[in-house]
Amino acid sequence: MTNTPKVAIVILNWNGVKYLRDFLPSVLTSIWPNLDIVVGDNGSTDGSIEFLTQNYPTIRIIKNDQNYGFTGGYNRVLEKVDADYFILLNSDVEVHPGWIEPVISLMESDPLIAAAAPKIKAFADKDHFEHAGAAGGFIDVYGYPFCRGRMFYEIEQDKGQYQQSGEIFWASGAAMFVKKKYWVEAGGFDDRFFAHMEEIDLCWRLKNMGYKVVYCAESEVYHVGGGTLNTENPFKTFLNFRNNLLLLRNNLSFWRGMLIIFIRFWMDLLAIVRFLNEGKRRDAWAVSRAHQNFVLQLFKGGGPKRNRRSNLRALKGMYRSSIVWDFFMKKKHTFSSLDPKKFY
Repeated sequence: MTNTPKVAIVILNWNGVKYLRDFLPSVLTSIWPNLDIVVGDNGSTDGSIEFLTQNYPTIRIIKNDQNYGFTGGYNRVLEKVDADYFILLNSDVEVHPGWIEPVISLMESDPLIAAAAPKIKAFADKDHFEHAGAAGGFIDVYGYPFCRGRMFYEIEQDKGQYQQSGEIFWASGAAMFVKKKYWVEAGGFDDRFFAHMEEIDLCWRLKNMGYKVVYCAESEVYHVGGGTLNTENPFKTFLNFRNNLLLLRNNLSFWRGMLIIFIRFWMDLLAIVRFLNEGKRRDAWAVSRAHQNFVLQLFKGGGPKRNRRSNLRALKGMYRSSIVWDFFMKKKHTFSSLDPKKFY
């Protein structure tokens, strides 16, 4: 690269001083000649700001006055960051010194690449992929996201089976590279999401605009995961189900969206029954509340402007079948067991 682009690693923090203490040292070893490291704080009350100012006085801190969630927090912070590339990095991610260069080189090779993801592996089990991203994100025709290396609760060991860089459907927000000009053009995250699936929505909107999302196999990071909301939290259940419906409404054509959402309502009803059978009444109620809130959001409107130029590239990385059916009924538990002909 003749002109070295400016890169900003931006970590959004909310009461995560323990993660800053454990993982910020690895971020500071990152090698890139034109690099800024920024911590955006979402109104923390755990001493995070004091810890940073005392121990890392050279790191820029951008303070939000309250917790705006992952979406609102990043939207507000990134308005104040000047760089060619943003790296949205969770505070519970360990990196190695050379992790930036392979991804930026890949993105610089094609002006249509808007966002990218490194390989994401588990911090606690470093030879396995991690739930939030693994070796790149995909989605089925009913809006169910999954990853190469992680399908539902099945997480694969990294044996080099996904070492091919290339286009994917979505890049994980745990470690997402995005060109600033495309972030601005897309309008950033949809504030309504608060947290969970907002990165899938952003990637889908970018793809609808004619841009690409890619996976870089030559870079890997290690993610703890579940630091803010663990998998047993009913609020996380609410966000996942509500946001999945918003995701479909944002990115599908009106009639296609209505058809898929109608089908999803019935599929979600099965999830409610399953939660009730497992004694998880709070999760069952969370799914019901998700449906109610989604309907209210339809009447309110809002969200980034839908800028649809092309729907051809938007299909790249979509699975033309039901991942739920293939996983639970056909027992296809690994990405490599799926029929490649069923992907756009």
